[in-house]
Amino acid sequence: MRPAAAARGLGAFLLAVLLLVACNRAEQPYHGVDVSGMDGGGDFTLTAHDGGPFRLGDLRGKVVLIFFGYTHCPDICSPALLRLARLMDALGARAEGVQVLFVTVDPERDSPGQLAGFVPRFHPRFIGLTGSPEEIRRVTAAYRVAYERRSDRPGMFVHSGSVFVLDGDGRLRLMFRDGMPVAEMAADLKRILAEGA
Repeated sequence: MRPAAAARGLGAFLLAVLLLVACNRAEQPYHGVDVSGMDGGGDFTLTAHDGGPFRLGDLRGKVVLIFFGYTHCPDICSPALLRLARLMDALGARAEGVQVLFVTVDPERDSPGQLAGFVPRFHPRFIGLTGSPEEIRRVTAAYRVAYERRSDRPGMFVHSGSVFVLDGDGRLRLMFRDGMPVAEMAADLKRILAEGA
């Protein structure tokens, strides 16, 4: 093969490799767990920590993060909400397109007033949600959230520390595991936010 033809062939090969690498990089999986194929999620109506009605569907256009917990939680909820507050800071101006919701699994104690004294302490834009025990059961069932009252510690619950991520169309997309680094969550949210731009 002539040198010029060999150089052209090598150049074409390198270009193909670079394009393949670029395509693979663009298709890298999310840091969070992709749950877009999961049967679950959906709209719901509860009571916000300001005492007014809240409907998830009213947040269309925003990326929504939903965390299920309770205000008397001794070890999971506060660190999770602190991490979500740091996430909002990490997003900068993009945080305007994100809404964090804290849904209680302890509606008998977590009244709107109780939530109002707890949730906004972590970030002023976070919304705490409660409802009747039946309303909470319906929402947790829709999102397949497992929790149960502890028999050995009255008033305490065993529950997940995961965060559900819905895109601007209200579709369930990701689940952030408990303790996931803020930088990884921010990278995932920036990708989802860019889809709606």
